[in-house]
Amino acid sequence: MIVADSDVLIDYLRRRQPGAAAVAEALRRGQLHTTILNCFELLAGAQSSQPEESVLALLESLSILPLDFEAARKAAEISRELDRLGVGIGMGDILIAGIVLAQGGTLLTRNRRHFERIPGLPLAELQP
Repeated sequence: MIVADSDVLIDYLRRRQPGAAAVAEALRRGQLHTTILNCFELLAGAQSSQPEESVLALLESLSILPLDFEAARKAAEISRELDRLGVGIGMGDILIAGIVLAQGGTLLTRNRRHFERIPGLPLAELQP
């Protein structure tokens, strides 16, 4: 299961590589999901009715993974560990990582700088 972060979904909407190609390939294979947090980020960032229609169409083609108890538990573990190491990241990214780990997914993102800090979080490679 591939879970797309907001940055690569925006790349897809703007036809920006390499994120657009990675999203298109995962969509073609029927493997693409995203989280409820990424859904919120995309909807909140839609500035006009035209981009909002594109965002809605994309989100409706994906499975939206929820923030449930298991994901919250995983996210709390991540948060405590990153705080202990002094390498915290934003709460949104921690919650996304918790969802991905709880679902057994692989995160597709350009934001490797944050997500590489999370032990055991599988990250998909973006091909240039």
